[in-house]
Amino acid sequence: MRTDLYQGHDYYLLDELLTEEHKLIRETAREWVKKEVSPIIEEAAEKCEFPRHLLPGLGEIGAFGPYIPAEYGGPGLDQISYGIIMQELERCDSGLRSTASVQSSLVMYPIWRYGTEEQKQNYLPKLATGEMMGCFGLTEPDHGSNPGGMTTNFKEDGDDVILNGAKMWISNAPFADIAVVWAKNEAGRIQGIVVERGMEGFSTPTMHGKWSLRASDTGELIFDNVRVPKANILTGRDGLGAPLSCLDSARYGIAWGAIGAALDCYDTALRYSKERTQFDRPIGQFQLQQKKLAEMITEITKAQLLTFRLGQLRDEGKATSAQISMAKRNNVDMALAVTRDARQMLGGMGITGEYPIMRHMMNLESVVTYEGTHDIHLLITGLDVTGLNAFV
Repeated sequence: MRTDLYQGHDYYLLDELLTEEHKLIRETAREWVKKEVSPIIEEAAEKCEFPRHLLPGLGEIGAFGPYIPAEYGGPGLDQISYGIIMQELERCDSGLRSTASVQSSLVMYPIWRYGTEEQKQNYLPKLATGEMMGCFGLTEPDHGSNPGGMTTNFKEDGDDVILNGAKMWISNAPFADIAVVWAKNEAGRIQGIVVERGMEGFSTPTMHGKWSLRASDTGELIFDNVRVPKANILTGRDGLGAPLSCLDSARYGIAWGAIGAALDCYDTALRYSKERTQFDRPIGQFQLQQKKLAEMITEITKAQLLTFRLGQLRDEGKATSAQISMAKRNNVDMALAVTRDARQMLGGMGITGEYPIMRHMMNLESVVTYEGTHDIHLLITGLDVTGLNAFV
């Protein structure tokens, strides 16, 4: 069982910009991760099992809907606090962060922003504690980067609607109590609807054979003439902009989380470089190894500065979707580069479960694809800076 020795790295003294509350939130999350998750995460990944017993603990440290107001059961924290928690979770494992990120940004966020008062009171307090878990249904078997082409739909039938279709690659689906599903109404407009486990015709088969996010549960959502009360429709907003606004929140959390994965790999490689000797000296004394470490911490520091500023903009209500896209793409790409250099520094040991690097590398191959692929985010930035739409 691996001992978690991570302490953190802050080359540009960004801690001086954090409040005491921010630091306390980070310390609380870090200590919980070290005690409850780090000792079991390698075994969970090897077995391809999500440790569901961790869910109440995630609720206790405020990982579910950190920015949700206290009147709905949330801690009412700012956006930088949300980012800090996501960073600490993904520092351990991307799958752990995914579970919390989906719950926060893709389930609680749309209910809070677009749900009725009754929906908010009914779902949010239970989601905040982890008593109730949710998932987000947007991606379909034939519609990933083009969510507007979705075929999942519902038709009115008295006080209910009849929902048909399927969603794929859905984190938390196998155990979720509710699913926030995006489907087209009879007018062809996209709307969110809350589907509850146990509704006839609703199933959530688990997806198997993953070599990435192995300590996270992924499944499908199947809707076969599912009767859902109209009262479960999120009436606050329709159109594709509604689910995309949820993705903005999730992508923001990923931008922070990817830094956590990179920091863990850098920390591992740095420590190893001082302990591993070749030719009668530690490998960290060799120029090529120092080059790798220097480039790692430089890129991590640039990502930290980018993301901290983005957090400020989010708190001020000024962050644009394009700015969030830039941070998500840059930080995940950076984290993948760091994991690969760190793996090389550890040589053969880098591919073993004795160290976290290979697990992070495999996880990030999912993170670089979900919530908008690397290439799609490049096109979002391209559209923003040129005003010319490459998607048409």
